[in-house]
Amino acid sequence: MSVAEAANNLLAPIFKGRGLDLYDLTYGGGVLRVIVDKPGGINLDEVADVSKVVSRLLDDYEICGGHYTLEISSPGLERSLRSPEHFMQAIGETISLKLGSHVVGERRIEGVLLGCEADSISVKFNGVAQSVALSDISKARTKFEWGSTPKKNTLGCKTEEKSS
Repeated sequence: MSVAEAANNLLAPIFKGRGLDLYDLTYGGGVLRVIVDKPGGINLDEVADVSKVVSRLLDDYEICGGHYTLEISSPGLERSLRSPEHFMQAIGETISLKLGSHVVGERRIEGVLLGCEADSISVKFNGVAQSVALSDISKARTKFEWGSTPKKNTLGCKTEEKSS
């Protein structure tokens, strides 16, 4: 069993019991990255608490076999989409896809995620719904869209201009 699988098996039930979602977990180069979330989002204090618990458990069960670096974070505004569950949670959001080198034609797609099946997703790209096989996706993430442009200064405050 890999380090990532062992850590996932250990942590997932504990997170679930705390009302948290183990969004993603990867291990490589001595770094264990744990992405945790919960409905409504997770705050910094909760991430710190989770970090303490996870660190203790990993050390007690010797999951990483010695020295390792632990990184715990929230998924963030632009989160990676790596599983069908991630895509299901992102339906209706704008996503960015990078397709594998074996794909002929457009390899970068940005559009609204319309749906997700077991082995494919549907994305509205250039005004047209397109089906994309999950196996063709090399990288996917949600795209944060900024709101409208800021309003002009309506308070009557003067802004300073730098002179050269």
